[in-house]
Amino acid sequence: MKRLIKPLAVTLAAGTVLLAACAKSSTTSSSSPSATSPASSSLSATAATLVTDSKAADLRTSVNLLFGQHLDEAIKAVDAALGGRSAEFTAYGDILNTNGTDIGALIGQVYGADAQTKFNGIWSAHNADFVEYTQGLAAKDMGKQTDAVNKLTTVYIPQFSALIAGATGLPTATVTDLTTMHITTTKAVVDDIAAKSYDKAATDLRTATAHMQKLADPVAEAIAAQHPDTFPGDPKNKGVDFRVALDNLLQEHLFLATSATGDALAGNSAEFTPLGAALNANGTDLGSAIGGLFGSDAGTQFNAIWSAHNADFVEYTTGLATNDKTKQDDGVKQLTTVYIPQFSKFIADASGLPLDAVTGLVTDHITTTKAVVDDQAAKKQPDAAKADLMAAQHMQKIGDPLAKAIVAKLPAKFS
Repeated sequence: MKRLIKPLAVTLAAGTVLLAACAKSSTTSSSSPSATSPASSSLSATAATLVTDSKAADLRTSVNLLFGQHLDEAIKAVDAALGGRSAEFTAYGDILNTNGTDIGALIGQVYGADAQTKFNGIWSAHNADFVEYTQGLAAKDMGKQTDAVNKLTTVYIPQFSALIAGATGLPTATVTDLTTMHITTTKAVVDDIAAKSYDKAATDLRTATAHMQKLADPVAEAIAAQHPDTFPGDPKNKGVDFRVALDNLLQEHLFLATSATGDALAGNSAEFTPLGAALNANGTDLGSAIGGLFGSDAGTQFNAIWSAHNADFVEYTTGLATNDKTKQDDGVKQLTTVYIPQFSKFIADASGLPLDAVTGLVTDHITTTKAVVDDQAAKKQPDAAKADLMAAQHMQKIGDPLAKAIVAKLPAKFS
């Protein structure tokens, strides 16, 4: 496998504040979140055992992020196919196939080359089945649609479930139910896009993405339990739950953002607006987590800073779409001279991480995301797809150290 990705996800409580899509928020307060209560000022004996970066925790997060990438890349390919954007479809299809072989390599690392080969065959077939189904929708070919659904339900689901259950020891019925739900939730998004029900598509996309954790968690935890020498540590403590949740939400943020910018640059306003709302909902989920740990004022401050950087990227993207250099320059200026220092200070003060380190990571997030938008605007589809994956993978570099630092600073919250 090219690299073993290290985060996963447990669902963070959804926030109740709905950020207005693409609405800029200015943040002038210099106050920063802190935790000074006696319960959180020192490590308890229980909290001291909350290791977030054991090899078992790394495995759980790896499987989660890879499964999440699969879902998002598949939907990006489907959306391109249904929109008649063949170059974009091919580009994301290639990335989707690479993701599949990365998962297969992980299986091979644990269960051997034969298991890897078998997994790759089953997994790639289900990708092809969804392509056939999508083509059938685009061409209004009921024969193709029916054939694809038949193969997904009568071939892929039993084959994949038997492979995973046989390897991990999980009950076949459990794996079958989870795999069926993956197919069902993914198909719902494809059907929504084909029907141009974009509001529902955006909502169903978040549902399908969140479901991948329900499949990834038991698989990873079972593998770790089977092979404790290879994957020592506890993959299920609350600190790992938080790491996984944070990393998954950050990855989802990136994929939603680049989906929205791609639609904005293509003039697909009907798709852009619901994706903007989904992006904001993802942000309020992150803000709710911050507020739950550091208080409501901190959650509000996070939401303002975070939503402003979403709006700055919208301004930059709009500038590219309209060849408005002033908007482009202003978007970049807001991101580099306002967002990066504000957000970096907020996170450093909250977590205790060094300001320079946080600033470097946040700067890289802006740089890698901008690279995707620039490639989209230039219609360099293969480059855009590769940059999209790179930018998504970078989010773990922010999430991992942040989760570790917060768990260490607030051990009572995770006991």
